[in-house]
Amino acid sequence: MSEATPALTLAGQVEGTFVVEGPAAESTARPELLLTYAGIVGDRHEGLVRRSNAREPWYPRGTPMRNERQISILSAEELAEVAASLSLPHLAAEWIGANLVLSGIPYLTQLPPRSLMLFPSGATIRIDGDNDPCRKSGKAIAAHCEGRADIQFGFVKAAIGRRGLVGWVEREGVVRPGDAVKVRTWRQAPYPFET
Repeated sequence: MSEATPALTLAGQVEGTFVVEGPAAESTARPELLLTYAGIVGDRHEGLVRRSNAREPWYPRGTPMRNERQISILSAEELAEVAASLSLPHLAAEWIGANLVLSGIPYLTQLPPRSLMLFPSGATIRIDGDNDPCRKSGKAIAAHCEGRADIQFGFVKAAIGRRGLVGWVEREGVVRPGDAVKVRTWRQAPYPFET
């Protein structure tokens, strides 16, 4: 059996704060985010409960369930890597509906579920898991890149393991660009599954 990964404390910084206001996937920069237990005030994904969709085939589509996808968190470094993979000079976080862009946290998308993101105001986000890249996000990027229809599907491949995280509000507060963020992971024992 493999060794357990110890708990870690990492430090980073908030580079941007955004809200998804309408039915489109894109977000808009805001000077701060007010986090309540329902999520980001004014964001399309705000709510304690959401309806199940294709991500939860074990429930009938539309089943009310806990909203573990209140917040979309991206890494500035990973965005730059995905942009380079797609031969783009820039990939704006807003194009794919980011709420938070962080820097300084290596392999952000690889942070394990249950990790905590703690901000100076006391706001805390609990990570549910990584956000799989999808064709819908690729299409949103392609709309900003004339003549690059290939990005719709290319994004899915380029962003695997670098698409960021989703999480929910564990403690209310405000998050602003420039804020420090402390990330705490838990000790992770490998699952002893054998085939």
